[in-house]
This record gives sequence, C-alpha cells and structure tokens, in this order.
Amino acid sequence: MNEFLDILTHGRRLQGAVKELSIQELETVQEKLANIIDKRKEKALEEEKVGQEKRAKLEEIKKQMEEAGLNFEDLQSLNEDAPKKVGKKRPVKYKLTDSDGVTHPWTGIGRMPRVYKEALESGKSLEDYSVNA
Repeated sequence: MNEFLDILTHGRRLQGAVKELSIQELETVQEKLANIIDKRKEKALEEEKVGQEKRAKLEEIKKQMEEAGLNFEDLQSLNEDAPKKVGKKRPVKYKLTDSDGVTHPWTGIGRMPRVYKEALESGKSLEDYSVNA
C-alpha cells in the first residue's frame, strides 16, 4: 500500500504508471476518484455536523447546570456516593497459621498459596487446615 501511495502522490511516477491507459480508462479512474472524494467530503461534513450538535447540547447542559447552581464536581460526587456492586465473597475453606503467627486464609479456589504448598510438601494434609474440620 505504501508503494501505491508513493506512486499516486508523485506526479512523474503517476504519469509513468498510467501511460499505458487509454483516455477513456483515465476518465473512468478520474470519475471513481471524484466519487471517493465526494463521499469523503460528505462524511466529513456529517461528522462536523454531529460534533456541532454535541457541542450545542453540552453548552445547553452547562447553562442548565449554572442556572441550577451546580458544577462538575457535584456530578463527580454523585458517582462516588453510589453504592458499588459487591460480589458475594467465597467462604474461607482453609486457614493456616505460619511460624510467625500470621494467619493465611484460602478459599480453595485458584492457585494454591506458597505457604500451603510448603506445608503439604513437609508432609501435612490439606484437611489439617480445613475450617470445617
């Protein structure tokens, strides 16, 4: 694609690339390029129109907020006050207290913590640390 773009944007290279084409073929290419340009212009105008509408709506909302005595920080605090969805926590199935007196709870899901792995390698059983036992 890069080579095509280089040829298309360089006058002499383009002239050399199309020298085998007839006038009718060149006119067909010209029509196709004109169609592409027209569509791009229409799309750009449409995007500009959407952008202007969006800016107008934002200005209207800003004006309404000023009339109501509100500012952006008030909207931000609204999100912070909303309660966050908290998933249901899984119950702890195993508890291990290491030699330093630190308790290591584990639900039994996911990768086994290193302290449990070391305890199992030293001959202990996972049942030894079961909470329900």
